[in-house]
Amino acid sequence: PNTDDASYSPMFPKPQLELTNEVSKILDKYGMEVWMWYPLMFGDYTIPENFQNSLEEAEKTFQGIHKIDALFIPGGDPGHTPPKVLFEYLKGEKYILNKYHPEAEIWVSPQGFSVEWFNEFIELLKGEPEWLTGVVHGPWVRMNVDSLRKIIPEKYQIRRYPDITHTIHCEYPVPNWDIAYATTLHREAINPRPLDQALIFRSTDIKSSSGFITYSEGVNDDVNKMIWSGLGWDPNADIYEILTDYSRYFIGYEYAYDFANGLLGLEKNWNGPLLSNHSVDINLLKFQQLEKDASPRTRLNWRFQQALYRSYYDAYIRSRLIYETYLENAALDMLRGASEIGSLKAIEYASKILDSAVLNKVSMDLRQRVFELAEALFQSIRMQLSVDKYHAISVGRGANLDLIDEPLNNSAWLYANFERIVKIDTEAERLLELEKIVNWENPGPGGYYIDFGDLSENSHLVRGSKYEDDPGSWHSPFIGRRTGYPQDKGWRNSWKTYIHTLFNYPLVLRFDNLDPKVEYQLKIVYLRGPIKLMADDQYVIHDYFEITPWSIEVRTYDIPQEASNDGKLSLQWEMEPAIGGAGRGNKIGEMWLIKK
Repeated sequence: PNTDDASYSPMFPKPQLELTNEVSKILDKYGMEVWMWYPLMFGDYTIPENFQNSLEEAEKTFQGIHKIDALFIPGGDPGHTPPKVLFEYLKGEKYILNKYHPEAEIWVSPQGFSVEWFNEFIELLKGEPEWLTGVVHGPWVRMNVDSLRKIIPEKYQIRRYPDITHTIHCEYPVPNWDIAYATTLHREAINPRPLDQALIFRSTDIKSSSGFITYSEGVNDDVNKMIWSGLGWDPNADIYEILTDYSRYFIGYEYAYDFANGLLGLEKNWNGPLLSNHSVDINLLKFQQLEKDASPRTRLNWRFQQALYRSYYDAYIRSRLIYETYLENAALDMLRGASEIGSLKAIEYASKILDSAVLNKVSMDLRQRVFELAEALFQSIRMQLSVDKYHAISVGRGANLDLIDEPLNNSAWLYANFERIVKIDTEAERLLELEKIVNWENPGPGGYYIDFGDLSENSHLVRGSKYEDDPGSWHSPFIGRRTGYPQDKGWRNSWKTYIHTLFNYPLVLRFDNLDPKVEYQLKIVYLRGPIKLMADDQYVIHDYFEITPWSIEVRTYDIPQEASNDGKLSLQWEMEPAIGGAGRGNKIGEMWLIKK
C-alpha cells in the first residue's frame, strides 16, 4: 500500500489494497502462505508523529487483508531506519498485526545498513526479541548467507530473498554482459538465466537458510522462477530436465526439447563479447523455424512470444553493433587523415559516416518483428515494454523497446567533441585535439591501457573468489554498467562500464615486467568516491576524496619509483569502510599506466 514505486498506473485493474486482498484470498484458496513485503515509508521514525502515522496505516492495511502469515520488513531499499528504532517500531507493529492475524510472524532484513547499523542490528538480535521470527537475506546485506548464519542467534531462521529479476544494478548482475545489451535491454529484460540461477542457488550451504522467496518485478523472469521452484523441491535436480518440463507443460509436448534448448541459447546470447558471439544468429534461426512451424494457438502463448522477442531483439542489437563498430572505425580513420585534408573537413566527413547509423539503418526486418512481438505481448498479458505505448514506469523498468535504437558505439562522445573542436580558432589546436581523440587509448611505448568494461581483457585484475563461489561479489571485483540515464549522454562506452567492489572489499591490480629504471604515471577515470589509492601497500598515491554524483573525474598521479623499481607494481583501491546502501564503491572506468 505504500512503497517507493508509483502509487497509480492506468494498468491497475483495482486499487492497491483491494487487489492485495484479492491476491491473499487466492493464495489462501491454494493453501499457500501469504507474506507481505511492507517497507517503512514515513521518513524519520525518531519523530513520534511519523512513528504513529505509520502504525495507523499498518492497522488499516491489516484490517483490509483476508490473510497474512508473515510480514517481511526490509531494513533498506526502501526504508532507512536505525535498527534500535526499527525494532521498537516492529514490536508495536507485531502487536497490531496479531489483533487481526493472530499467528502472523515478523521477518526483517538488514539491507543497505552501514557498518555501524549492521553491528547494532546483530547486537539487538542477540537479545532474542520474542516478536521476531526470522531474518531475511536480501540485496545489499553486507555478507553472504553462510557468513550471516554464523553470527546471528540459532533461534532465528534465515530466509533467502534472491533477486532473479534484474540484470544490472542488482544483487546478481549478468556477469559477462556486453555493454550493447546493457544499453538497450537494460535492467528488467526478459531474462532466462537457467544455468546462472542454478549456480546462484547452489552457491550457499543449503543448511544456512530456511527456504527462499524470490525477488521478482513481474513476468520477465518467468523461467528463473521455475528454476528456483524446481531446485527448492529438489536441490539436485537436473536443470535441463526442469527446462524440458517447463517447455512441455507451458508450450507443448512437441516443444519439450527444442524450446528448452532455445532458452539455454538465450542465456548463451548474453555470455561474453557480443561482436564475436555468432550463436546469437544461430539461435534466432532456430526460433524462426519454431515460429514458422507453430500453430496459431502456440503463437499466442505469451511465454513463446517472450522467447521470440528476446531472440529477435538480441539478433538486431548484434547486427547494429557490427555495423556501428565499423562506422566508428571508419570515422576514426577519417580523423587520422585530418592533417592532409584539414581538421574541419575531417570532422565533416567523419560526422557523415557516423550519421549513417541513423540514416541508413540495418536489419530493419528484425526491428519490425521486435515491435510486432511487443504489441503481441501487450495484447496477451499487458506486458509493458514501452513507456509511451504500453504505460511502463520508465525504461529502466522493462521498457526496453524504447531503447532499441540507442547508439552502440562512441558516436555521442565523438559528436560532443566535434562540436567543441570546431569552435577552436587555430588549425594547429584543432589538429591537436583530433589527435587526442584517435590516440585516446594509446598509453605509449611500454605503457598499459585498461578499459575495465572490456570483457576480453582484464589480465592485471586480482580476481578474488571464483564466480561460482561468489556470484554476489562480496569477495571479488565485478563489472558494473551505468546506461540509459540522461546524465550519461555524450559519454564514452568505457565510462558506462566500470570495475568496482562491494562493502570495502579492496580492488587490486598487479603489473609485472615494468622498466625498473623509469618513473611511471597513472591516469584514471573515476566514477564514484570516496576512494583511496595505495601502491605496494605502503605508498599513498591519493587519500579519500569524493566525486560529484553522475559525473566522471579524470585524475593523474605520479607513482613513486620505489614502488616499481623491482619491475613490479601493485595498486590497491579502498572505499570508506562505513559505507551503507548498496555498498558499491571503487568505481573505475579506464586507466593508463604510462612511462613518465
